[in-house]
Amino acid sequence: MLLTNANLATMDGENPYGLIPDGNIVLRNDRIEWVGPNDGLPGIYSSEQREDLDGRLVTPALIDCHTHIVHGGNRAIEFEMRLNGASYEEVARAGGGIVSTVTATREADLDSLIASALPRLDTLISEGVTTIEIKSGYGLDVETELRMLRAARALEKLRPVRVRTSFLGAHAVPKEYQGRPDDYINDVCIQALRTAHEERLVDAVDGFCEGIAFTPQQIERVFEVAKSLGIPIKLHAEQLSNIGGVQLAAKYGAMSVDHIEYANEADVMALAESGGTAVLLPGAFYTLHETQHPPLEHLRKYNVPIALATDANPGSSPLTSLLLTMNMACTLFRMTPLEALTSATRNAASALGLNDCGIIRAGLRADLAIWNVEHPAELAYRMGFNPLHRRIFGGEL
Repeated sequence: MLLTNANLATMDGENPYGLIPDGNIVLRNDRIEWVGPNDGLPGIYSSEQREDLDGRLVTPALIDCHTHIVHGGNRAIEFEMRLNGASYEEVARAGGGIVSTVTATREADLDSLIASALPRLDTLISEGVTTIEIKSGYGLDVETELRMLRAARALEKLRPVRVRTSFLGAHAVPKEYQGRPDDYINDVCIQALRTAHEERLVDAVDGFCEGIAFTPQQIERVFEVAKSLGIPIKLHAEQLSNIGGVQLAAKYGAMSVDHIEYANEADVMALAESGGTAVLLPGAFYTLHETQHPPLEHLRKYNVPIALATDANPGSSPLTSLLLTMNMACTLFRMTPLEALTSATRNAASALGLNDCGIIRAGLRADLAIWNVEHPAELAYRMGFNPLHRRIFGGEL
């Protein structure tokens, strides 16, 4: 198939957005075979089936590289309680917080987890997303962690989307292990990780390294197991304080370190040296009324790739719009529209260890988004507006 009469933002090359006005793309099976300006189209493609895009913008399909869309229940009542003045302690005593999500997730069977995740996934797909990362972490027991990962794998069979799974057993300490986080790591987290790996349910291992979660030393024990199993590393770090999570992630060559509002220049230097990607999550920043901004200038200074993601979860970021995430990154973090689109395509692929998508280039997957806009800056500019015209997944319109 020949896509013709398009304004291409390839996110590849030296000029901003890798723009090719009046461009063409040749698709064969699930790959891009040729891309370039109309006047450079080889004659062998002149007879191909054509799809005239009437000047529309084409970008790489979007990639949401950090989500928690598989879970039970929601936290809307807790949201209302907080807005009516309830304290964190009062919410917790009423059964709110992560405990409520863990309870609801443990009570949900596989079919229920899949059914509740599908509308969230469909919303992301409708905005041009073709690849999504999904984490476990709301089971906090072996059985439920595995069930969450099985649900995530099932979504890939039910929708035209690519799913990458992350084991996040080191997310929080469940009630039955309160005061015994080391026992939880030994008895539950590591056991669940090994079983999930045996069942081929894990593409990466994640953890929450924070004062309210796990120490670097506790996370390192999980990372050592992941390393022995040959599983890539990711980490939630320096979201609420700085306790050394970025340095730990860099030591293990993490694909990405996420949140990082409290990361300092030394942390960014370590991340640059390790080759990891910084994943910024403005949805959580917005929801939690945070004031500490991620170290954007340091990330730019040391050329650390920056990715964006929704962090879609029931508590701190009930957000299922990657387009709105891009706008938030520009308005809250002062990123540019070019940085935002790069962060939701090319750099998001890097955060997941993928090298076959995220840019428009011959030989890569034909995962594309066609937009009813003239300039790529419009994608980050608007709020609550979805200009997607069509989505192409693996060469399929």
